[in-house]
Amino acid sequence: MMSSVPDLRVRKGNRGPVDAGGRFVLYWMIANRRARWNYSLDRAIDWAVALGKPLVVLEALRCGYDWASDRFHHFILRGMADNAQRFRVSTVLYYPYVEPSAGAGRGLLETLASEACVVITDDFPAFFLPRMIASASAKTAVLMELVDANGLLPMRAADRVFPTAYAFRRFLQKTLPQYLPEHPRPFPLRGLHLPRLEAIPRHVRNKWPPADSGILSGTAKSLARLPIDHQVGVVQGEGGSRTAEQRLRVFLERRIAVYDRDRNLPGVEATSGLSPYLHFGHISVHQIFHGIMSKENWFFDRISPRADGGRSGWWGMSAPAEAFLDQLVTWRELGFNMCWQRKDYAQYESLPSWALRTLADHETDDRPWLYPLERLASGQTHDPLWNAAQTQLAREGRIHNYLRMLWGKKILQWTAHPIEALDIMIELNNRYALDGRDPNSYSGVFWILGRYDRAWGPERPVFGKIRYMSSKNTDRKFDVGGYVERYSSDALATEQRLNDITAPF
Repeated sequence: MMSSVPDLRVRKGNRGPVDAGGRFVLYWMIANRRARWNYSLDRAIDWAVALGKPLVVLEALRCGYDWASDRFHHFILRGMADNAQRFRVSTVLYYPYVEPSAGAGRGLLETLASEACVVITDDFPAFFLPRMIASASAKTAVLMELVDANGLLPMRAADRVFPTAYAFRRFLQKTLPQYLPEHPRPFPLRGLHLPRLEAIPRHVRNKWPPADSGILSGTAKSLARLPIDHQVGVVQGEGGSRTAEQRLRVFLERRIAVYDRDRNLPGVEATSGLSPYLHFGHISVHQIFHGIMSKENWFFDRISPRADGGRSGWWGMSAPAEAFLDQLVTWRELGFNMCWQRKDYAQYESLPSWALRTLADHETDDRPWLYPLERLASGQTHDPLWNAAQTQLAREGRIHNYLRMLWGKKILQWTAHPIEALDIMIELNNRYALDGRDPNSYSGVFWILGRYDRAWGPERPVFGKIRYMSSKNTDRKFDVGGYVERYSSDALATEQRLNDITAPF
């Protein structure tokens, strides 16, 4: 089969054959939840064209995954609503399924796959997805292919785990240029003519009814019927590709010019806000990169021939664009590099040996302040700045970039053991953060404890040689007064009263 997807991005999930007599090609959409700039969709389309078969896209939402809540369900459901609209005008049959109870969707994929020629799915290396894919592949009789659409660099272009961002950046500068001209189709449904499957087989629809517009709206009433955590509420801002693309436009038009200067200022909105949309697959890193290329009037011949691992100057772009690309490409894809090669990426033992040694040396150090998970989750400590950061996380599903680092360092200082600190950071991040449960977020959490970092001096109590951060130093470095005031309990109580007064009847 001729394919538009680079071979390095495709791998077999099983040894099943392609059944040319099947009724359709099936794309099981689990991570790249979008209808544009999606290598997985491109691969499914290529198979459908080659076999002359209809294409079915199954996007399912389980309710039994860890940390399932109104917050994450609503974000995903709004993305499914976007996909329903975009596929509606094509010859592709989109089948959204929302599990009404834990385990209700069991057997759906296997049943559809039994009538398919081939199954395509997304190759995502973190959270429960690798286990789910492995289980599904073993139960699928036909060939299942996994497609990597995670980053500018194919995950398997790197055959080792890199210990630092500097080392990975040097590798990228040597390796990435050959992959930059490759990208998914921006509009794969445009002009696509495939045989159309008018409906999912009745016996399948009856047992697993497709989600209607009411469910996909993600209203409080529809969410209340699902067995998920209703204490972690919906946050302001819609999920979905349309919102992601709008955020990208706003960032490129209004914010990127000050990104390098202002992104660490707690009182300034200088970041892109795209991290949740990347995590849920509502936007592609390729689409973001091409938006920056257009903004910068940039082409590949401006790349520097040197590969010295420097954070700036290699791309041949403006300083703000290069600062953003270092986050989008170097730091984000560094996390994917770890996760696909080490199954223990979320385990304490995966930390560098120097970090494990220094943390062990200071396990018994005196810790004047110790807080249990419940106090930390509710933002009830003696530190107003930390409380504000945790309040932002619980309230908005995010923490300001710089303060997220401080947030983790204080948890290390306020727990009885670094393993407990890690468990609490993962729990709070994965429970509340829209971009949690992601390779990039695991990089951030483990960086707190020394991953991708080096030993620092002077050696300190509790931290040892782990990089130290404090609220006092942060306050001296940045003006955090407005941030603390914004997320203080009094400010939140006032805002809630105003919301209650102005709420519609």
